Amino acid sequence: MRSLITGLSVTAVLFSGAIFGFFYAWVCSTMWGLDQADPHVAIAAMQAMNASVRNAVFFPAFFLTPAVLALAALVIWRDGQRSPAFWIAASAATYLIFGLFLTMTVNVPMNEALALIAVPDEIEAAEAIWSDYSSRWQFWNQTRTVASGIALALAGYGIARLRTD
Repeated sequence: MRSLITGLSVTAVLFSGAIFGFFYAWVCSTMWGLDQADPHVAIAAMQAMNASVRNAVFFPAFFLTPAVLALAALVIWRDGQRSPAFWIAASAATYLIFGLFLTMTVNVPMNEALALIAVPDEIEAAEAIWSDYSSRWQFWNQTRTVASGIALALAGYGIARLRTD
């Protein structure tokens, strides 16, 4: 049981850290860079990135993080370690609601709407499209980034409370 708990705990933290890092990179580099670019380029680049993110490498961290966290919490709970299980379950719920669900209901629809837009030739039109999209998208990305960071911290806290016997 100890090796199963260790393996699940490491996997849970790895997945949680991967998705937090992914969202965080958008906060502190990608979007700032796109905001500094020509809006024609920013729109086209964002469309390309949104189309490319749906891949087998991204899938585990984005979709499986809450499942791995929940499985870890369940196994740890069944081992009689209620407090660590609680914190890891709280991590799973936090990411599920404010990371995965938020992304699927807010960011993804925004990305899909942007994908349908032909990049306009006029700079003013491109600036208006990008400015509206970027500011709203970044707000929600920052929200899911903070939530994913909290989920990572909760998982780490729960794991730190595990018995080592």
